[in-house]
Amino acid sequence: MNGSMNGITGGIAGTGPTRKVTAKRIGFAARSLGGRGDRTLIGTWFWEIDRVLLMLALVLIVMGLIAVAGASPAAAQRYSGGGITFAPLHYFWRQLIWVAASLPVMVAVSMLPKGAARRFALAGAAFFTVMLAVVPLVGSEVNGAVRWIGFGFAQFQPSEFLKPMFVVSMAWLLSLKAHDPGLPVVPLTGLLTGAIAVLLMNQPDLGQTIIFAVMWFSLLMISGVSSRALGTLIGGGLAGLVAAYFFYPVANQRINGWLGIGVTAGQGADTYQTDMAHATLTAGGFFGTGPGGGTMKFKLPEAHTDYIFSVIGEEFGLIACLAIAIVFLAIVVRVFVKLLDEEDHFTVLAAAGLTVQFGAQALINMAVNVQMAPSKGMTLPFISYGGSSMLALSIGFGLLLAFTRRNPFLTRSPYVVKWSGR
Repeated sequence: MNGSMNGITGGIAGTGPTRKVTAKRIGFAARSLGGRGDRTLIGTWFWEIDRVLLMLALVLIVMGLIAVAGASPAAAQRYSGGGITFAPLHYFWRQLIWVAASLPVMVAVSMLPKGAARRFALAGAAFFTVMLAVVPLVGSEVNGAVRWIGFGFAQFQPSEFLKPMFVVSMAWLLSLKAHDPGLPVVPLTGLLTGAIAVLLMNQPDLGQTIIFAVMWFSLLMISGVSSRALGTLIGGGLAGLVAAYFFYPVANQRINGWLGIGVTAGQGADTYQTDMAHATLTAGGFFGTGPGGGTMKFKLPEAHTDYIFSVIGEEFGLIACLAIAIVFLAIVVRVFVKLLDEEDHFTVLAAAGLTVQFGAQALINMAVNVQMAPSKGMTLPFISYGGSSMLALSIGFGLLLAFTRRNPFLTRSPYVVKWSGR
């Protein structure tokens, strides 16, 4: 009887070889890839990353591939000619290649520690600012603007890559004021933003100029600059827009086109793009004509880039457009809610600035498609076709994921830790 009880007790207690084998199995399971006990680079990244934020980005990328597949036949037909014929899905396959190349970049950047991510962005900002300065000298002209460096498949747009680097760099400079209030960081960031704006307007690229100004203003507002200074900047910005209308031909043309000024006289404004974008957007009604069923898209310039939101409206309906807008909004809300209890000033500025860049670009693109803003030649993040845009956005979103990473065990309740026996 005693022997039987000892055997049972030993079995329950797990003594002897059985306990050793069980411990090894548990240890292996805890250290397996993706397990909570995994302390490898991948394992740590998996538990610290904001997986909801990553999932929302992947949803946009998948939606973008579907949208590019729908817009690709129209773009292929438009750019075929002169002995060159593009296959109907030419732009879809190229976008698929760019997505496959960009996703590993996003993951790699998101794995960077915050200090390394900051240094990466500072170095990138310096490099791409230099590239932006040499664009007029070595750049190639596309649709009347010199914004690209390189030839053929190897072209890239420095301003696209500069945007996320600029945000992090300005966030770092503004965060220094918390350590030394006497530092003139606000005027310094203003001078740097102004210099970049001059380079962009020289290309010309009015849309990107506005995005950089919005990002800088948002960072100032989040950093706690006085309301008087912000009011002065708003007044200066409005005065700058008025001056641009009268003295900057690109701004004059875009604003006239939006307002319809000069159309009846047969000169000045050209509303064809915005009119066709609105007509294409509403052609499918609430539920769309179905994949590949759109016809208005063949009359739409840049259907696969600037006006892909309208193609989505025609083929997948206004419901699909609303769903995309909700995903963008969800990303913005997710980040700002996550930052409510963030204590590091630089992290708050960097993550918020990157989110403003992402959300503002999406908002401007959608506003242009519904005729609520002048045409600016701006892509819809993760949706529009473009290798330079996709790669730059992946870097920017990777930085956002890096700055929103958190160790889930640091804030766990001490009662839970005690109760679990750890």
